[in-house]
Amino acid sequence: MDYRSFSRLEELASERGRPIWEIIIEAEMQESELEREEIMEKMRERLEVMREAVERGLENDFESVGGLSGGDADRLSRSDEFLGSDLTRKTAEAALATAEVNAGMGRIVAGPTAGASGIVPAVVLSLAGEKNLSEEIQIRGLLTAGGLGSIVASEATLSGAAGGCQAECGVGSAMAAGAAVAMLEGSTEQIFNAFALALKNLLGLVCDPVAGLVEVPCVKRNAFAATHALTAASLALAGVESVIPADEVVEAMAQIGDMLPCSLKETAEAGLADTETGRELEENIRDLQQQQQ
Repeated sequence: MDYRSFSRLEELASERGRPIWEIIIEAEMQESELEREEIMEKMRERLEVMREAVERGLENDFESVGGLSGGDADRLSRSDEFLGSDLTRKTAEAALATAEVNAGMGRIVAGPTAGASGIVPAVVLSLAGEKNLSEEIQIRGLLTAGGLGSIVASEATLSGAAGGCQAECGVGSAMAAGAAVAMLEGSTEQIFNAFALALKNLLGLVCDPVAGLVEVPCVKRNAFAATHALTAASLALAGVESVIPADEVVEAMAQIGDMLPCSLKETAEAGLADTETGRELEENIRDLQQQQQ
């Protein structure tokens, strides 16, 4: 079952009178030759890995590879000065926690990538906690996110090296927004609008990691992208539409990615990586690594 576009996925859902997560799981059954319950069990396993990553990140019991990140999820959880809702706070905490675990070489689910691994789990788990949603509903959200991400993978890219961070944190935010709407039983149109709203407002986001590590600005960017997803989902559920359809937003992302110079696509040659502080940190890390050899 081929749904390599949002319009085709919508068409299949309409023809069958079923939510898109059902179409996505049917397609996965055909491609993987697994039974429905086998796929659901694999999703439960991934959901558990996501929970464990958030918990470990909040415990703050590890060090990142470059020493540029760590402890921020814990700091945020203990702060008395958060300027937002409890859901927003929990989402930001979970995104930071997961991204910090990734920076410390811990176990995460790369969705859509390791560098953007905190976004979908943060939205799905925090929204489920806020609304008291079942594990099955959380899995529906993950299936929806995965299906939306697979369209981008087939029609554009999920690689920061190919398309900049818009293809990682940007798409991750869009996937999470779509998942949130699906979990709250929004329509197919609302899911696609949430995806488009989230992605189009992160178009052009560059990949400029300091010292070439997935730490700065990557870890904190996960928190911003996750809370951004909540805004997109809220707008879509309120009936706000994206003027540009999701398929065309993905096309625009691919075009922008092609236009970005290589120096802003994971090479650490420009942007934040090329600031005075960024270069000093890179040199310090290189010296430390040489001492440890």
